Amino acid sequence: MAKELGDNNNKVYLRIIYLISILIPLVVAFLILFPAKLSVGGDWVKMLPGLHAIVNSLTVVTLIAALVSVKQGNITLHRSFMFASLMLGVLFLISYVLYHSSVESVKFGDLNHDGLVDDSELAEVGTSRVVYLVILASHILLSILVVPFVLFAFYYALSDQIERHKKMVKFTFPVWLYVSITGVIVYFMIKPYYF
Repeated sequence: MAKELGDNNNKVYLRIIYLISILIPLVVAFLILFPAKLSVGGDWVKMLPGLHAIVNSLTVVTLIAALVSVKQGNITLHRSFMFASLMLGVLFLISYVLYHSSVESVKFGDLNHDGLVDDSELAEVGTSRVVYLVILASHILLSILVVPFVLFAFYYALSDQIERHKKMVKFTFPVWLYVSITGVIVYFMIKPYYF
């Protein structure tokens, strides 16, 4: 009977992971592409991209600290750093959704801040726009793909399925680290085009 209850709980948790993994990119895409923006009072919302860069930087630090901790055999410290990384991810997601549901997206190369990148602006930014777009595309794609893997890795760790956890993080850790690092790079590349 206990095993059956455990199996039912596992199925519930797995369904939640799948649901979250599908809903996050759908909600983010809807909010970014939806023409009407929320009316969140104040210019403070425009400061959120800087917060995103700080959160991504802290995530890089906590992920590396978690790796060092587990390599040194300090599982308690490893768990603390991973929990911090997860909470930073949640903070980032909330802030990112708030920003993109309130403010029009900034375009790389939009020197006059009119929301368009014309031929003269394209000529001025040159190939840096292509580099930016490649980094941004890989960042966005991998950030969407890594969500279920992060959630499964946490689930396996918390449910004491350590071997499955180890297999999962061999892929998940470097991708999550890449997403966090490229988040900072993307911010600094597009920062000159913010208002």
